[in-house]
Amino acid sequence: MQKGQGRLTQIILGRDAAGQVACPPALVPAPGQYLLAVDDSDPAAPLASPIFMAAPATGGFFAASPLPETWLPGAALSLRGPLGRGFSLPRTARRVALAALGGSAARLLPLARLALNQDAAVLMMCPDTPDSLPREVEVLPPTALAEAAAWADYLAVDSDLAGLSDLRGLSGEALVQTPLPCGGMADCGACAVHLKRGFLLACKDGPVVDLKRFF
Repeated sequence: MQKGQGRLTQIILGRDAAGQVACPPALVPAPGQYLLAVDDSDPAAPLASPIFMAAPATGGFFAASPLPETWLPGAALSLRGPLGRGFSLPRTARRVALAALGGSAARLLPLARLALNQDAAVLMMCPDTPDSLPREVEVLPPTALAEAAAWADYLAVDSDLAGLSDLRGLSGEALVQTPLPCGGMADCGACAVHLKRGFLLACKDGPVVDLKRFF
């Protein structure tokens, strides 16, 4: 884990990337990991904001939507991370299915690019096609999840807690949508996710979790 300074160099109006963050290379999160960021111009901000990568960029990365509405282009950011457990895409995976259940596919986009780089075929299931989705990725509706999961040798899902029940019987990994206020510093429990045995703190042991741990 690193601490350092970054800058929000631009705001992007789109469905996937919400802004571009300039930062040192060591602070760029891997797919599924996150940074905690504080706008230095807003000392009254109660909590740091978790930000995920939608795509790499020269000198930093494109941050997945949403970002805090109060952030403006040029804002200086205090950053801590990368934090948490990200996706573990097997190098042998050749059929990769990605599913955004009930929201943006932005946090799955860097995983799609990794899969293409290792010559995998990639399916993306999402309600809206991301603006910057590589053309090699086939897009299907979320209702195709069961069929795509049977085809894939690796499945990754971005889901809220309620949507996890739809994944029963499937093998893969889920990026769980949950608050991440302390980034593992306080064990505050706000990010606690219940498993079939006990619970985990998503800020440290997630936010990417093996589906086998839920059912």
